[in-house]
Amino acid sequence: MSAQADQEDWSRHRRQAIEVKEQALQAAREDEHRRATSIIREAIARFQDAGIIPIPLRARPYIGSGTIRTALQGWYLKHDLSLAVDAGGRYYVMRVDGGLRARLRGATPEPSMAPLVVGRGARDGDTFGLEELLQMRLEDPVRP
Repeated sequence: MSAQADQEDWSRHRRQAIEVKEQALQAAREDEHRRATSIIREAIARFQDAGIIPIPLRARPYIGSGTIRTALQGWYLKHDLSLAVDAGGRYYVMRVDGGLRARLRGATPEPSMAPLVVGRGARDGDTFGLEELLQMRLEDPVRP
């Protein structure tokens, strides 16, 4: 075999290995999201049983101050209003573009994949298990 053929063979195997690892990571993320969503839905039922009603959710702009209106109703998970869940069990990072249009018309944050560990890898060191964080909100709801 020539050196070029060896290089091409190595490159092909390397690409395949990377694809297999990426597929495994994606499957793990999706499994974590499914389990986290189930936990969120159970917590929402407990919120409702405790009389903690959903409130209008506002998002913070990536740049600048203030908050921006959204059409979402739900519960904040953190006192800094950076994370929330809606009544459908979707998980949101409450950050949006904060241009003039969003400030006038409101914004629509996209739901994120729900994690089992909230804040994993964050610089502020604020890391909580999802179940722990939801229990904290049951005992001490965020009321902006």
